[in-house]
Amino acid sequence: MKNKLINKKSIALFITSIISAITLNTWLNANAQTTPKKATTPKYTKLQDANNFSIKGNGKAFQPSNLQQANKPDKADDKEFQRRGVIGWDDRVPLLSRQYPWSAIGRVQGLTTEGKEYHCTGTLISEDVVLTNAHCVIDPETRQFSQKILFLPNVINGRVANESDIAQVENVIYGTDFSGTKLENQINDWALLKLNKPIGLKYGYLGWKSLPSSTLVKNRNKYIFVGYSGDFPNTNKENYRFLSAGSGWTASVQQGCSIVREESNVLLHDCDTTGGSSGGAIIGVIGNQPYIVALNNAEYKTRDGRAIINLGVKIDFLDRLARN
Repeated sequence: MKNKLINKKSIALFITSIISAITLNTWLNANAQTTPKKATTPKYTKLQDANNFSIKGNGKAFQPSNLQQANKPDKADDKEFQRRGVIGWDDRVPLLSRQYPWSAIGRVQGLTTEGKEYHCTGTLISEDVVLTNAHCVIDPETRQFSQKILFLPNVINGRVANESDIAQVENVIYGTDFSGTKLENQINDWALLKLNKPIGLKYGYLGWKSLPSSTLVKNRNKYIFVGYSGDFPNTNKENYRFLSAGSGWTASVQQGCSIVREESNVLLHDCDTTGGSSGGAIIGVIGNQPYIVALNNAEYKTRDGRAIINLGVKIDFLDRLARN
């Protein structure tokens, strides 16, 4: 399911047209099975007014002492999955591990002002802060804010390890409300979700590294992408039928994708994405430790619906917020 990339020389010529035609790959593209009925409406704060907001940890990772670091995301911890083989996956594998760093990744689940459910992907970057996309909490078309948002950590086959760990989003710091230009909206399509409980102390959280684009591009086939994609797992395939909760309820993991180029401050990558994977972190392993190096947010599609390039957001904004 590798996306075919456009010729590099032509990227600069139509990057503006790509930004104008991108599909922000999640809004209302979900088969949600849990309604956030009890959650309260979050407070929304634009970046310019977030002077008192701070990210505990300042970009450093935290691995709880009771969680091992696991390199194999499809090695199951839950007994019901431990006898399942890993033969016949596509180039994405199901996230079946409840060990670190996979434990820090979860499903962002929201309710629009019209009462429609949707989901995205998010990653804990502090004990009570989740990183995702702005378009996962603000409708780019109507500019309306979601009325309810939950974060479900480490969801596997529709279940979290403990339902009491499902956290409500109390405050949202966002980079764009989609009132700017297409390019501005793309560059700033990020959001930080402040949770009502410090579940990162239990599940751990990832650090980040804001690296130059030249460094990101140089390390080809080195990145890991995790997302609750709306087309995964395909339970019509025999090897995935045991994931009975259906598509979007078990994250997929792709190892070995690339950030192929940077144009106009926009990252272009070839990690496999679809609706629901928005907000997913692109992860690099540095010094044997996983770090967030970029944020997936959109895909460009041709008229026949085939994605030919995916877009990402730089994470240098996290450095600025961490210094607050």
